[in-house]
Amino acid sequence: MANDKKMPKNDDASFDKEARMLRDAQGKGWLVKLKTYFKLSGPGWLQSAITLGSGSMASSLYLGVLTGYSMLWLQPIAMLLGIIMLSALGYVTLATNQRPFYAINEHINPILGWSWALGAMLASIVWAMPQFALASAVLQQNLFPSLLGPDSVFGELGSTLVVSVLLLGVTIGVTWSYGKGSRGVRIYEMLLKGLVGLVVLSFFGVVIRLMFVTGTLNWEEIFVGFIPDFSLIFRPADGFKPLLSQLSETSARYWSNLIVGRQQEVMAAALSSAVGINMTFLFAYSMLRRKWGSEYQGMMKFDLATGMLIPFMLATSCVIISSASQFHTVPQPGFLEQNEAQWEPPASHAKQYNRLLEGRIGFEFANEKLSEAQIATHIANLGENDRRMAAILITRDAFDLAASLQPLLGGLFSNIIFGIGVLGMALSSISLMMVISGLVLCELVEESYSDRYFRIGILFPSIAVLGIFFWDQALFWLAIPTSVVTLLILPLAYVAFLLMLNNKAIMGEHMPRGKRRVAWNVLMVLSILLIGATSFYMLWNYSGIWGMGAFGLFLLSIVGYEWAKRRNKNNSFVR
Repeated sequence: MANDKKMPKNDDASFDKEARMLRDAQGKGWLVKLKTYFKLSGPGWLQSAITLGSGSMASSLYLGVLTGYSMLWLQPIAMLLGIIMLSALGYVTLATNQRPFYAINEHINPILGWSWALGAMLASIVWAMPQFALASAVLQQNLFPSLLGPDSVFGELGSTLVVSVLLLGVTIGVTWSYGKGSRGVRIYEMLLKGLVGLVVLSFFGVVIRLMFVTGTLNWEEIFVGFIPDFSLIFRPADGFKPLLSQLSETSARYWSNLIVGRQQEVMAAALSSAVGINMTFLFAYSMLRRKWGSEYQGMMKFDLATGMLIPFMLATSCVIISSASQFHTVPQPGFLEQNEAQWEPPASHAKQYNRLLEGRIGFEFANEKLSEAQIATHIANLGENDRRMAAILITRDAFDLAASLQPLLGGLFSNIIFGIGVLGMALSSISLMMVISGLVLCELVEESYSDRYFRIGILFPSIAVLGIFFWDQALFWLAIPTSVVTLLILPLAYVAFLLMLNNKAIMGEHMPRGKRRVAWNVLMVLSILLIGATSFYMLWNYSGIWGMGAFGLFLLSIVGYEWAKRRNKNNSFVR
C-alpha cells in the first residue's frame, strides 16, 4: 500500500470557514478562544457519547455497591490513561494528515492495522447488543410501561417488536445524517452533544435531588473518594469493616477475599475498557472527517478535556454516588426479612444469593466433597451475618437503582429523569457504533470517505437489535469471545500508536524532539504498561490459558511477519 494514503484536501466551504474561525481566535482573549473552541468541538464529544453506555452504567453502579464512595477516583484515572493514548494518536493524525490504518499497515505492521480495524468493527457490532437491550428495557419499564410494556395493547412480543423497530429507526435516522457532508457532520455532532448533556444533567439532577430531599449524602466522604487509594487493591472498602468484624474467622476470610477479588476485577475492567479499541478508531477518523489539520492540536486537547473527560467524570461519578447512597453495605430486600411476603426478589438475585452462600460453604469445606444435600444443610445452618453479606453483595442494575430511588425522589425523578439519562446513554452509544462500522468499511475498501460504503457500514450493527430478544444467550456466545479478541488487540494497538509517534517515515518533521519526545514516550509507556497489565488480567479471567495462548500466537504472527519482511529485504539487497 502506498504511504501517501491521506485524506483529501479540504474542499468543503464549511470546513474552510471553521479553519478561519480557529485562526482568527488565536491571539485574542481567552473568552473568545474558549467560545470558538467550544463551538468547533465535536470528536471529543463523540468519544464521550460512546463511552457513556451500558458498560459505564453497569461498572459505575457496581462500584457504588461494592466500594461506596471510596473508588470515585478510579473512572477518571482510567479515562486519563486512555486520553494519553488518544492524544498521541490524535497528534500523529493531525500532524501528518495520514489515515492511521494505512500508516500502520505501511510503516508498522499490517497484521496490527487489519486487526485494529476489524476489531473495532467487531466490537461495535457485538457491544451494540446490550445497548439495544438496555434502551428497550428503559422504554418498556421506566418511560412508557403502559404504552410499550408487556401488558400494553401490543402484548409482550408485539411491544418488543414495536420498540425494536422504533430504536432502529431513530438510531439509523440520526446516524444517516453523518454521511451528508459537513452540514450533516455538524448536525450529528450537535445531536450527540445534546444527548451527552442530557445524560449528565439527568444523573446530576438525581444527585442534587438526593442532596436536598434526603440530606443523607456525606460530602466529606465523597470528596475524599476522589483521592486515589491503591490499598483497595489488597483490602476491602472501609464500609465492610464493621460487618466483617462480626463474622467468624473463616467467614471473615471468605467474604474479605471475595470483596478484594471483586475490587481487583472492577479496577482491571475499568482500566482495560475506559477507551475501547473501537473508540480509538472513531477518534482518529472523526477528526479526519472534520478535515482537522496540524493547526487543530490545541483544539484536540480542549475537545478531549471538555467533551470527553468532564462529561464522563460527571456522569459516572453521579451514578456511583447514587448507587453508593442506596446500596453500599445495604442488603437487598427479600432475603433477610423472612416474613416480607409482599416482595419477591428477582430470580437473578436469588441465583446470585445462593451462589454466594454455596461459595461460602465451599470455602470452609474445600478439602471435602459435599453432596448437594449436604451443601443445602450447611447453608441452612449459616448465621444471619453470612446471609447479610450475601444479600449485600448481590449485583444491582439500573432498574434496581430507579426502584430504590422512587420512595425518596418520587416517580418523576426515579423513573422519568433517570430513565431519560439511561436511554440517552444507550442511544448515543448505538449510533456511534454505527458510525464506527461505517468508517471502518470505508477504510477496508480503500475509500477515504464514501457515502455509499459508509451507509452500508452503519447497517452492520443493526443486527445487534436482536440483543433485545437474545442478549442473555449472546452474552456467552458473542460477548465473551469478542472481549477476548479486543483484549488481545488493545495493548498491541497502543504499542502501534507509540511506534507511529516515533517513526521518522510517518512523522517526518513533525516528530517530537528533546524533552517533549521524552515526555510523550514516558506517558505512553506508563499507560501501555498499566492498561496492558490489566488487559492481560481480564484476558486471563475471561479465557484462562486459552486466551493467553491465543495472545501468544497473535504476537508470534506479528513477529513472524516482521522476520519475513526483513529477510525479503535483505535478499533483495544481496541480489
